[in-house]
Amino acid sequence: MGERSVVIIGARGGIGAALANALEQDPNYARVIRLHRESAHPLDILDEASIAAAADSLSGTYPPISLVIVATGLLHSARKGPEKSLRELDPDWMMENFRINAVGPALVAKYFLPIMAKQGPICFAALSARVGSISDNRLGGWHSYRSSKSALNMLIRNIAIEWQRKNPQSVVVGLHPGTVETALSAPFKGNPAHERFTPARAAGDMLNVLHGLKPEQSGQIFAYDGSLVAP
Repeated sequence: MGERSVVIIGARGGIGAALANALEQDPNYARVIRLHRESAHPLDILDEASIAAAADSLSGTYPPISLVIVATGLLHSARKGPEKSLRELDPDWMMENFRINAVGPALVAKYFLPIMAKQGPICFAALSARVGSISDNRLGGWHSYRSSKSALNMLIRNIAIEWQRKNPQSVVVGLHPGTVETALSAPFKGNPAHERFTPARAAGDMLNVLHGLKPEQSGQIFAYDGSLVAP
């Protein structure tokens, strides 16, 4: 059994649970820590105090934490979905997207990167999306979701630069999981343009990508098939 621990943020979601399940079968990891609002160390991605408290409670974890994956995200809610036109723009909805999709993962990095292994390879990853790519945007719309994921991608780049000064073997990346059969994608099942994956398939693909990354690739966004997502 490997002498490493892994933390999954948002481990009750479809992708988060699948990632945790897969990592529990991976002999490279001795311990998989699932965090969510009702876990033993409660963590709410919208509550900085809970993020700080969860990190503090796990400080000094043995084996050391070498992998943290943020598997949270917002695309729609019971009251609102992604905008189809500028007329639908709602500042409160836009801020909710930014808080969950960009600010939350950045705060996880703020508190969890300092408690990870100080030497040797470590990896911090957050679920992003191809629609956050500015250069690849051909359809427009989905203003709040697209722009919040673009913000996340910039934060990943910034954090990667800072953390490589502290640990040259660190990898900080975003992951595009593809279209996955989860509650997040459920309202968009009618779109035949995207191949759809089970959470288990998406988790396996993304972990394969993560395990092949090198420090010089830190700060970039990768799709489930290993391809680079354009900025």
